Amino acid sequence: MDDDKTPEAVQEADTAYDALRALAHLTRATHPAPDVYGILGNLKNLGSFLPQISEQLAQGLVKSLEEYDVYEYEGKDPAASVALAGEHLARAAKLAAQMGEELAQAQNAINGQGYRTAEERRQLEEFRRASNGG
Repeated sequence: MDDDKTPEAVQEADTAYDALRALAHLTRATHPAPDVYGILGNLKNLGSFLPQISEQLAQGLVKSLEEYDVYEYEGKDPAASVALAGEHLARAAKLAAQMGEELAQAQNAINGQGYRTAEERRQLEEFRRASNGG
């Protein structure tokens, strides 16, 4: 399917995947707590959006059985496959919500941290030495 015919929801899922893949590479580096706090602030929202998306996808699959001539290549009952997918999506939604809660707790755990760069630390030490007379 070319981009002109790819549904917008599929394109957005592709964009989300690309963003998460890029984030996976970028988080290999060392990041201080204030930066991680910001990252977690966005990631914890997956715990809200993924359950909603999962539920809506499950509902959409059920509706698709009425709106489309749905069939399976192996002759299985499409309604059974949709029901099974719905069960998996419901479990995924619960796990996503739990993940969101855990990410929020991780964010909370570091909310009081700050940091100084090596240069800032050096300047602070010099200031302290100068203030102490020596």
